[in-house]
Amino acid sequence: MSSIRPAVRVHRAIAEIGKEAWDACAEATGDPFVSYDFLSILEESGCVSARTGWASQHLSVEDEAGAVAGVMPLYLKSHSQGEYVFDHAWADAYERAGGRYYPKLQCSSPFSPVTGSRLIVRPDIDADEGRSALLGGALALCERMGASSVHVTFPVEDEWRWMGEHGMLPRQDQQYHWENRGYATFDDFLAALSANRRKTIRRERRDAQEGLEIVALTGGELTEDHWDAFFAFYMDTGSRKWGQPYLNRPFFSLLGERMADKVLLLMARRPGGPFLAGALNLLGRDCLYGRHWGCVEDVPFLHFELCYYQAIEHAIRLGLPRVEAGAQGQHKIARGYLPSPVYSAHWIADPALREPVARYLEREREAVAADIEMLTDEYSPFREER
Repeated sequence: MSSIRPAVRVHRAIAEIGKEAWDACAEATGDPFVSYDFLSILEESGCVSARTGWASQHLSVEDEAGAVAGVMPLYLKSHSQGEYVFDHAWADAYERAGGRYYPKLQCSSPFSPVTGSRLIVRPDIDADEGRSALLGGALALCERMGASSVHVTFPVEDEWRWMGEHGMLPRQDQQYHWENRGYATFDDFLAALSANRRKTIRRERRDAQEGLEIVALTGGELTEDHWDAFFAFYMDTGSRKWGQPYLNRPFFSLLGERMADKVLLLMARRPGGPFLAGALNLLGRDCLYGRHWGCVEDVPFLHFELCYYQAIEHAIRLGLPRVEAGAQGQHKIARGYLPSPVYSAHWIADPALREPVARYLEREREAVAADIEMLTDEYSPFREER
C-alpha cells in the first residue's frame, strides 16, 4: 500500500480538490452524499457557504507520489442548524461559563442525516494511516482557528469506534431503518408482519392510492417542471416545520443535471391533474435514502405511501438491502422501520467542558441502547420479534 505524506491541505472549496481526485477516494463508499457531485452542488447553489454558516474547510492528504489519498468534508460553522445531532445544550453551557462555542468545525454531509464514511481514504491506502492524518489535521485546524470543537456526525460504525479509540468522545443516537430480509416482493414483506399490521398497511395503501396516480421518476425522465412542483412541496413542508428550509431551487436543478441516475422522485397526482405531493430519494450502492417530502393537499396516509411503502417497494425491486427514511419518527416502527443505532464523535477543546460532556455521553449511550431494545421488543410489527 502507498504511504501518506505528513502534510494536510485545507481547501476553501471542494473544486480545489477536483472531482477526479475526490471521487478516487469517495467512489468506493457507494454513498451519494459524500460524492463530489453532491457536495459541489451544495456549494455551487449557495446552500453551503460562509453566508449560510457553512464555510468549507475540506481536508486532503497526499500519497508519496503527490496524489490525493484521503479527504474529509469539513465546515466551519457559526451555528448548529442542519446537523441533526443536537449540541445546543453544550453551546448554552459553554456560553454561560463565559466561553465562545462558535465557530466550531463540523465534518458531515450538510443537511443529510444519513450514515456514511467521513474520514474517506482511497482504497489502496492504509485506512488507519489515512484516518490518523485526516483527524489529526482537523484537530490541528481547530487549534489554529481557535474553534471550540470538532464534530463528526453520522460516520459508519467502524470509523466511530476508531475515533473513540483515538480520543474523540463517542455519541450514539437512533433512527428507524428498514432492512430487506430476502424479500422478493412487497407481499413477502407483508407476510413477515403480524396479521393486524398487514391489514392496517393494506388499508393505508388502499386509502392513499384511491383516485391517485403515483409516478416514479429517475434519470432522463426528470424535468424542470418536476423540480418546480417538488420545490413547492419542499418549501411548504419546511416553512411549517422549522421556518427557512436549507435547500434552494438551484440545488434541485443541479441535482437533476448531475445526479439524475441517483435520484428517485416519487410524485402523486390525480389522473390528468397537477402533482400534489412528492418524496425525494437518493440511491446508494446498498441503500435507498428517503430525504424530503411535501404536499400541497392533505390526503390521508399519502405521506406513509410515498415515503415508506413506495420506498420499500423500490428497494426490493432494485435489490437494495436497506432503506433509511430520515431522522426521527417512532411511527415508522409500525411500517417496518426498526430502531437502528447511528453515531457521532466529538472533540471539545476546553477540558472544563470536555469532561462533563464525556460523562453525559456515557449515560446517554446506555439510555439509547436500552431504548432501542425496548422499542424493538415491544413495538416491532414482525411476527418473529413479538
